[in-house]
Amino acid sequence: MNFPLSFWDISLWLAVAAIILQATSELLSPYYAKTGILIEKRRLRTAALTLGLLFMFTVFIRIYQIIVS
Repeated sequence: MNFPLSFWDISLWLAVAAIILQATSELLSPYYAKTGILIEKRRLRTAALTLGLLFMFTVFIRIYQIIVS
């Protein structure tokens, strides 16, 4: 049975998710508690940075594959 997602698909998903989370964490108003939405800005930023680092890891793997082949 083949895995439906390729390495390229996973890398693209990580990049898009990291960009969305980073933009969301940067655009949150300092008064976000007044809207009734409870979002921990630090946890959101940590998740964005983690996904960004995973994306960079996939990029380095791609570069390594290109250099080796």
